[in-house]
Amino acid sequence: MLILSGGQVESLFDLGLPVEVAELPADLAGLDRLLDDAALLAPIEAAWVASAREFGRPSVPMDRLVRLMVVKARSGGWGYETLMREVSDSLHLRRFCRIALTERVPDESTIRKLVKRLGAEVIEQITMAVIERATAAGAQRRFSARAVRIDSTVVESDIRYPTDLGLAQDAARMLAAEAKKAAQLAGPEAPHVRDRSRAIAKKLRRLSRTLAARTGQGKEVALKLTGEAGQIAATSLSETRRLAARLRQRAKGRGAQSKLRAAERLEQLAERAAKVCDQITKRVAGQKIAERLVSMSDPDARPIRKGKLRQPTEFGTVMQITELCENTRRGARGLILPASTQIGSPNESNLLPSTGQRLDKLAIHPKEIALDGGFQPGPIAESLPPPDRLFIAGRHSAGSKKTNRRLAKFRVGCEGRISHLKRRYGMRRSRLKGHQGARTWAAWAILAYNLDTLTIRDA
Repeated sequence: MLILSGGQVESLFDLGLPVEVAELPADLAGLDRLLDDAALLAPIEAAWVASAREFGRPSVPMDRLVRLMVVKARSGGWGYETLMREVSDSLHLRRFCRIALTERVPDESTIRKLVKRLGAEVIEQITMAVIERATAAGAQRRFSARAVRIDSTVVESDIRYPTDLGLAQDAARMLAAEAKKAAQLAGPEAPHVRDRSRAIAKKLRRLSRTLAARTGQGKEVALKLTGEAGQIAATSLSETRRLAARLRQRAKGRGAQSKLRAAERLEQLAERAAKVCDQITKRVAGQKIAERLVSMSDPDARPIRKGKLRQPTEFGTVMQITELCENTRRGARGLILPASTQIGSPNESNLLPSTGQRLDKLAIHPKEIALDGGFQPGPIAESLPPPDRLFIAGRHSAGSKKTNRRLAKFRVGCEGRISHLKRRYGMRRSRLKGHQGARTWAAWAILAYNLDTLTIRDA
């Protein structure tokens, strides 16, 4: 059952609190005013299954969920357990999240499941509603988006640095673990999937000793051990496929759906393990590997090269950040549109159509647009509203030298804004798996940033 708003927060115990405790700090009070608009919860109500709105166990109030996740995003690094513990211990955070002193805070697993259920689209719609309300003609203090700057960044996936040996070890371990869960459903005579991760780990340690010895034979040994690890993983893969086929054969009568779901999970992991084995075969043969898999647990993560000296290759998702500013002065802080993103390493121009659609939906026509040299004038003209002045670093002049210098400095500020999002709002690394998980993580961070921006502006 969907509950959009909770009940009364104040209780008899609040009368005994000091005035300083009962009043929210300035930043939380500003956020509270912005989030008090019931229209912001309309995307959640629209996305909720109609048959479940008035049926089933009551959900956590959605206004409480949004406030809890805003607190989490503003913390920059809290996990769900830490979030619940901090909110439970803080009178100010309890009052901001609409949790009475007599109530328990929600369980962390409840919040995790609701975040996954809502997904990225709903949070992006809430972000668009916040921007639309701030830029509307009838707003009390209208935000006028005069200038736009766009740049892309990589949101890292929550994975370790990938190696072929490490991926083979993960594949053998995950296949055996999933097969163990499905063993009872498959019957007593079902194929057994043995955990061969320890055998691959021995080869990994042997490679480490060889490299540490500096004998000059590290490359040959690495290829030999990687090929052997690929063969071990392939053995586990064939056993898993036989087990999945056995489950599908036994999917009859009572419990058929459970067996089919178990078979589907095994086949999904087997598909990833097959790709790992294929990558190892190609590497040993010296062939080129396209669309490399870098994680068994996050198949949407991709290796992305941005040319950074500190970290030449990053593993994650490319996201295009679009900031709407009222001016181009130093330190300008604006509102950020929901990030445009695709799986892989897309070109800047490939992400522009999504950004242009959001600008058109908000009816925003900036006078100035500042971009880096990775953008092309043609796709910009096709996707974005035509500005009075367009600056592309090293490609397109916006007019006089003074205007070019001003817009060049304004464009560089987008790098600082991306760094701000990563340091302050946790966008450096997504703790949610998959492309949709990365989108959801970034959507909460951008929503919290926009709310903070409007709070600072209205202070």
